Amino acid sequence: MRSIWNGAISFGLVSIPIKLVNATESHSISFRQIHTEDGGRIRYRKVCELEDREVSSAEIGKGWEDADGTIIPITDEDLSHLPLPTARTIEIVAFVPADRIDPLQMDAAYYLQAGGAPAAKPYTLLREALKRSHKVAIAKYALRGRERLGMLRVVGEAIAMHGLLWPDEVRAPEGVAPDTSVTVRDKELDLADALMDTLGEVDLDDLHDEYREAVEEVVAAKAAGETPPEAPSAPSSGKVLDLMAALEKSVRAAKRSRGEEPEKAASEKGTEGAEEAGEAADRESESGAEVRHLSQRRSARAAPKGTGGKKSTSTATAKKTTAAPRKSTSKTARSAQPAKKATASKSTAKKAAAKKTTDKGTTAKGTTKKSAAKKTTTARKRTA
Repeated sequence: MRSIWNGAISFGLVSIPIKLVNATESHSISFRQIHTEDGGRIRYRKVCELEDREVSSAEIGKGWEDADGTIIPITDEDLSHLPLPTARTIEIVAFVPADRIDPLQMDAAYYLQAGGAPAAKPYTLLREALKRSHKVAIAKYALRGRERLGMLRVVGEAIAMHGLLWPDEVRAPEGVAPDTSVTVRDKELDLADALMDTLGEVDLDDLHDEYREAVEEVVAAKAAGETPPEAPSAPSSGKVLDLMAALEKSVRAAKRSRGEEPEKAASEKGTEGAEEAGEAADRESESGAEVRHLSQRRSARAAPKGTGGKKSTSTATAKKTTAAPRKSTSKTARSAQPAKKATASKSTAKKAAAKKTTDKGTTAKGTTKKSAAKKTTTARKRTA
């Protein structure tokens, strides 16, 4: 690896020659600017505004712009005579626990490579001291025209240094948190904990830049003259209306992704119970059973009165409807009485007619017998 800075670590009276090496590298895809009409490259040229001509890198130096716009030239020789001990030295100023460092302060990361054989022994000594103390070293160093703050820690068998921002460079989180007062219930926290446990841990080595891979696929397809693949539709990030339902759904989705069978949520169980009750009511109504909706009756009874003490229309209508069957019942009873009287008179007339018929038949029989007896008596007298 190519070094970007050469210097030494100052550890008390011990000096450790080192080389500064970048610990990270960028894999992001960079694009070139082109002219959209003909595809020509867009280039920036360094031009002197006084002479109006392009200048080479060897002709370019540094300058400080004053408040009034005046440029004050600064040479490398001027910077080499800076009265700073950290110009070419990483000066360790303290050793602190690692949790004392706010991650917001962390900047670029570097490896400190031992500068030759003489640096091996003091380099190893510092590394082992950091390991045994479980602390990190806070240091100051100068790089790229400014003094910086750094943190030294052990990574494997090497010493790494993280550039740190100065405390006054970290902004306070003012106006970031919600202004409104929010109360989080224990049940919501329990669901959040369940979601965290379900998602579990992850091996950072398994994570990769999916966006960069997608861009590479688009570039490869266009280079081959093919149609670039279509991007999948992004999931709709709707407004969260029910936090509990969203948490329960997230837990179930996480369990499905891990191959586990998610348990039914309480809200779903309640919905299923309501559906089963509704199906049972439908079966009873189909079989002829009477289904009463108590909630509707209660709401009808609890209907509020209208404004100004007037009775509500629904109450008056209900009373009229209730009174109507009573009137019809009384009318039916009244109409039933003449019918009973008519039936009774008819039956009496039938009995009287039957009695008369019987009496006539009896009278006729008696008359016939008397006539027959009279004739017999007359016949006997004649014979005598």
